[in-house]
Amino acid sequence: MSFQTAVFYAFSLILVLAALRVITARNPVHAALFLVLAFVTAAGIWMLLEAEFLAITLVLVYVGAVMVLFLFVVMMLDINLDRLKEGYWDYLVPAGVVAVVMLGEMAAVLVGKQLGAEAMPAPSPKPETYSNTKELGKLIYTEYVYPFEIAAVILLVAIVAAIALTLRRRKDTKYVDPAAQVLVRRSDRLRIVSMPAEVAAPAAPPEKAAP
Repeated sequence: MSFQTAVFYAFSLILVLAALRVITARNPVHAALFLVLAFVTAAGIWMLLEAEFLAITLVLVYVGAVMVLFLFVVMMLDINLDRLKEGYWDYLVPAGVVAVVMLGEMAAVLVGKQLGAEAMPAPSPKPETYSNTKELGKLIYTEYVYPFEIAAVILLVAIVAAIALTLRRRKDTKYVDPAAQVLVRRSDRLRIVSMPAEVAAPAAPPEKAAP
């Protein structure tokens, strides 16, 4: 067994254990931290496959941004763990079926002759001038340009739908209409009233005390 294969199996073991801890950890903060470990380990596996751009993107986007947001939300919310576990065992059967299917797929990849590691040799070494980012960009904007554009449209629709669901009008919600603010006029906010001037009467001198 080569050093690269040993590192791959070590990263795979850590990734599987971290993924199991994500769904079995009792503390949500610990589960989020195990998910960070799973992302970093997956990035290491991608580095072994010479996909440096994808590995760095996974670390920067998911670990550096998404998971930090998850941690902030989990730590700020008061999560009732007892209520969260209600109906946990109701999903045992479908979860077991999915787990068996996933185990079968992993066994087919690792053990099978057609899908195993022997049928898929390691990528050939690239020259020093090779750029993984440049090659990925060429594939995205040439061969996979239509799937890339479709994915962008789907994400745009999801963003618009999320905004539409969030900005529902409610009677008990105070909000400001930007269009009404832009169209406001001076006469709507300020009224000048003409009033006659009033002159105050002079104060009476104080009376002298009697001798």
